[in-house]
Amino acid sequence: MEFVKKNGKGVLFCLMIAVPCQLLGKQFPIVGGAVFAILAGMLITLFVKDKTNLQSGITFVSKKILQWAVILLGFGLNLSVVLQTGKQSLPIIVMTITTSLVIAFVLCKVLRIPGKISTLIGVGSSICGGSAIAATAPVIDADDEEVAQAISVIFFFNVIAALTFPVLGSLLHFCTTNGEAFGIFAGTAVNDTSSVTATASTWDSMWHLGSATLDKAVTVKLTRTLAIIPITLVLALVRTKKSGAEGKKVHFKKVFPIFILYFIGASLITTIAVNAGVSADVFTPLKELSKFFIVLAMAAIGLNTNIIKLIKTGGKPLALGFCCWVGIAGMSLLMQHVLGLW
Repeated sequence: MEFVKKNGKGVLFCLMIAVPCQLLGKQFPIVGGAVFAILAGMLITLFVKDKTNLQSGITFVSKKILQWAVILLGFGLNLSVVLQTGKQSLPIIVMTITTSLVIAFVLCKVLRIPGKISTLIGVGSSICGGSAIAATAPVIDADDEEVAQAISVIFFFNVIAALTFPVLGSLLHFCTTNGEAFGIFAGTAVNDTSSVTATASTWDSMWHLGSATLDKAVTVKLTRTLAIIPITLVLALVRTKKSGAEGKKVHFKKVFPIFILYFIGASLITTIAVNAGVSADVFTPLKELSKFFIVLAMAAIGLNTNIIKLIKTGGKPLALGFCCWVGIAGMSLLMQHVLGLW
């Protein structure tokens, strides 16, 4: 009861924003509900002068619900299927992730971009957009404005990729009789799941391939998602060591992303259940709930974000996002060529 009194109004306020944004996201998948929600939150907060009674609930949603979204994401992963079908794309995934993280690290120093924003953009670009940012933010203690900025950058290049990559694939003479090569390209070079789906579906429609490209791209994308685990653990360790070097006492246990263990547990439950004969469709409601929780959390993050400040400081993060995006796409094409897939 105490929880409801403290957080109820703020949670309800976020829900009122998230529900219509979720519906809009289904109508316009190239944008997605999460982006609609964060933009709506940023606009609405300009007109809500006093958020005293709402702030506790908004903070709860932006922090805890975001972690729950990542945990539920695990129910969408059948590890045996992902690992089996992801072997072909694994070298490409490793190289694209490495490329993005190196670019983010170098440009963080060269352009003097705040470290947390650089990390969020680098991880979001290389792994799985909003989901990776959701998993990384609490580990590095990023604030809502930093999360909003990273999400905005990722979204911008997601839309460009979804609109241009099918045309690029045609110009580069990707195979049009099956969706394998372009599916791997979409799965490794496009950031967020919604945009991967939109990009791959466009290629299927262009060449009448049914869902061949989409199936390949989504499997590759799910394989990329597993990189959340080592990345968050490494970041937690780095934060512990950095705090120690600065004379602050921060133990690894305190910054250890416990929710990642639940994410792994959810993936294992799905894997064991499916291998035992349970239909994967059983877990569909949990996957959908995960997507909605991300939309809900983005609404809260938008409410905690100063859009004017975001626009004023957005130049350098946008340049970083562009370099990561180009680097990942280029490395994906290079690796496919080296491996003889294209």
